[in-house]
Amino acid sequence: MRVAAILGLGCSDRNLRPFQDTASSTSAVDWRIGMPSTTDQADVILLFGGDGTIHRHLGQLTHLGLPVLIVPAGSGNDFAHALGLHRPKDCLAAWRCFCVDQKNVRTIDLGVIAPLESGSRSPESGSRFFCCAAGVGLDGEIARRANDLPRWLRGRGGYALSLVPSLVRFAAFRAKIYASAGSGYESGEQSWQLRSDQPTMLAVFANTPVYGGGMRVAPHARMDDGQLDVCLVTDIDKFKLFCLFPTVYFGRHLSVREVKYFQSANLRIETETPLAVYADGEYVCSTPVDVGLRPRALRVIVDPSQTSFSVPVSGALIDGSSSPKALKWGSPGNRKSETGNPASFRC
Repeated sequence: MRVAAILGLGCSDRNLRPFQDTASSTSAVDWRIGMPSTTDQADVILLFGGDGTIHRHLGQLTHLGLPVLIVPAGSGNDFAHALGLHRPKDCLAAWRCFCVDQKNVRTIDLGVIAPLESGSRSPESGSRFFCCAAGVGLDGEIARRANDLPRWLRGRGGYALSLVPSLVRFAAFRAKIYASAGSGYESGEQSWQLRSDQPTMLAVFANTPVYGGGMRVAPHARMDDGQLDVCLVTDIDKFKLFCLFPTVYFGRHLSVREVKYFQSANLRIETETPLAVYADGEYVCSTPVDVGLRPRALRVIVDPSQTSFSVPVSGALIDGSSSPKALKWGSPGNRKSETGNPASFRC
């Protein structure tokens, strides 16, 4: 087996050694450091880093189509956590299972951001993938401030620490948000429906339930359903928004009147003046933009016990439903893994 290891900021061979020991006990392994350029250089990729490191490598990872094991080692690790990989021992368990029979591989969706040409509704070249969530408005201002913090502080509540100074200076902006019923970002011509045209504090387009250091901004998001979950906070009193903030960590904000929540595979965002668009904590471009989804874009190695990419959350759900729904692999049927076996792993 040929393994490529990508070591993010602050990572070294020391982080890699336990995985090398595990692999060598099950099969002969050829290791290399760095991103492979072609599929004949590796069979699997280990990526050590946080959401920002993953974000910067998504283009090549999707191009290669190789299984990827994410080892959380950054200031923000929401994507790894969404995959059930919270601690090094979770990653080692997933790696051990993969080395034995490679049955714990899943294929997930990724978000896509494409800036629109000025004065036109045609996407420019240079679209970017994202794994967790993209945001416009207050979300982008908080991300900008958090990125200016020391790395050690960003990983210890940097997003929350940046809320207050961002909230003091930020004002609601006029935004038009369109949604399309298309099945994916590359589904061709779209028929757009206006979903929001009002003063807005923030708009988040999520592929995973959590982002920003554990906030469940989109508690019903799944990485395999072909949809982005959209959470909008319209013009709201700043003190009320500040009080609302802690509830986001538990996904209990959806019942607030100023919060709108819906799903769409394709979105278009237009603002009166250009606003920064951030994704996975990284600056991408400015509005206007198209935000879409690439179904089944990335193959990931998951925790052997992972049978769900999200959990039921109490409170109001999509389209006003009041009862929680189970968000599991195989729902509503019995979805199978790439190997044809039901989504349950024991190694």
